[in-house]
Amino acid sequence: MADKPSVLFVCVHNAGRSQMAAAWLTHLAGDRIEVRSAGSNPGDRVNPAAVAAMAEVGIDISAETPKILTVDAVRESDVCITMGCGDTCPVFPGKRYLDWKLEDPAGQGVEAVRPIRDEIKTLVEGLIAEIAPATPEATA
Repeated sequence: MADKPSVLFVCVHNAGRSQMAAAWLTHLAGDRIEVRSAGSNPGDRVNPAAVAAMAEVGIDISAETPKILTVDAVRESDVCITMGCGDTCPVFPGKRYLDWKLEDPAGQGVEAVRPIRDEIKTLVEGLIAEIAPATPEATA
């Protein structure tokens, strides 16, 4: 990995799980990790229930837009994480690939999205601890 690790979250529509994961990673890791999200068939907008669920924890993703998955996005990322949605990434040697099995928030209300949001946060916290742990120098 480079000085600053990079992570790509992939979900078919890039409208729910991958957007929440990218927002959590940005929020929790700050500038220690480069963050991307994309999908093979991006939706028209981010899922309103995902926007509402993230707003409840003080993270605004209302201005985000679903993005198309590109070979370059995968090539430029150290870790590629699919969200249990059956989407696949091009495979490059030296990359780390993970699949987080998460329930699909599409068509669900904010009540159903909250536990998905919280599960994503837990997974993201574990990822940060693994690839970019806080160091005493970073907090000094």
